[in-house]
Amino acid sequence: MRVALVNPRWTFDGSIYFGCREPHLPLELGAAKALLERAGHTATIVDAHMFDLPHEEMAGQVRAFGPDMVVVTTAPTYLFWRCAQPELRVPQEALAAMADIAALKVAVGPHSSTTPYAAMEKLAVDIAVMGECEEAIVEIAGGRRDVVGTAVREDGGVRVIGGPLATSFKDLPALQWGPEWLARHHHHHHRFDREPDGPGAEVEASRGCPYHCTFCAKENFRDVYRRRDLGALLAEIDGLIAAGARYIYFVDEIFLPNRPLLTALAARDITFGVQTRIDLWKPDMIRLLGEAGCVSVEAGVESLTPEGRDALDKRCKLTTDELAELLVVAKEVIPFVQANLIEVPDDDDALVEAWRSRLRGAGVWANDPVPLFPYPGSPDYRKLWGLPDDGAWERAVDYYIDAYTDFSDVQEGRPVPLSQLERHS
Repeated sequence: MRVALVNPRWTFDGSIYFGCREPHLPLELGAAKALLERAGHTATIVDAHMFDLPHEEMAGQVRAFGPDMVVVTTAPTYLFWRCAQPELRVPQEALAAMADIAALKVAVGPHSSTTPYAAMEKLAVDIAVMGECEEAIVEIAGGRRDVVGTAVREDGGVRVIGGPLATSFKDLPALQWGPEWLARHHHHHHRFDREPDGPGAEVEASRGCPYHCTFCAKENFRDVYRRRDLGALLAEIDGLIAAGARYIYFVDEIFLPNRPLLTALAARDITFGVQTRIDLWKPDMIRLLGEAGCVSVEAGVESLTPEGRDALDKRCKLTTDELAELLVVAKEVIPFVQANLIEVPDDDDALVEAWRSRLRGAGVWANDPVPLFPYPGSPDYRKLWGLPDDGAWERAVDYYIDAYTDFSDVQEGRPVPLSQLERHS
């Protein structure tokens, strides 16, 4: 089968989305392509975001490929599945541009994972994958229409088969991104110590997280922690270096201490960034992280009180002072270190500002606490409304707009309801 894997050109006007707007490697599509080709299929990735293609031009490339199946993702790369834009406007527009292409249409992403009926209705696709998508795409390409973990259009309605999927991941082969990809990848994600000195890239060394913080939307995908085979991971990194990469960002939900990986990275001419929890690192491993080439750490602290961290189900065993000490140790060997804070009622404003000032004095950036969006698929959403239904994304956006007057500084103006953003709400 010929399979076109499509990443639309993303725009976020009016959205609550506060993730990065720059193009990143579409890792879920890269992994699907590798597994499709291993199974004997022909696959291509049309990344309209990376290559700046308007919808019609994107559709023209897909049309010229002559696909039997078209896969469209509903979020800009695995890096942002947990904090995706709520609206489906861009995938709707992309699919509308490909309406004349006589191919099976498949949606993948956090929206179909959490609210499959609503995603199928809004996108008018034939199949939607719930959860991690790569292995399901291969099964669908093989002719199956009863794949567990999918929603299928049949008899004028939608049938949901099983629940969200988790791939094996551990044996994922090395993904290949040629120089033409890296030549477009100017962005170094979450790097602030210097201007980029060459192409950037993204990789994943692990998938999932052993913790279940209330704000994290990972209940329906990328949940169970798995670590990738080191040989395949290093082969992928070496391929990126050969293609010109100067910096890589690990999209892992939580980058845990891994001495063999860090030792291998230290022997390579590459810098990198990670997101992690500083309370899981000992000083000697923090120093090895710096020696390995890490130049950026986003460390989830979230709240400055034990009560606040308990309310978020952080399961953090360290005190706030001990967390601060580890962040300072990290700053001694890593150019940019961020202590990530979110808005928690138990955290006094004066306490927060004093702590931020203390950390800034040591060179650690502690952000102004940001308000939480109750993502469908997170414990926070369930606490408010129970399990997500077909109106979950609309409900969460309306709540967020009503609850807050100040939003993320990357949002351009006040966010608007989904009914104003989507074509078929």
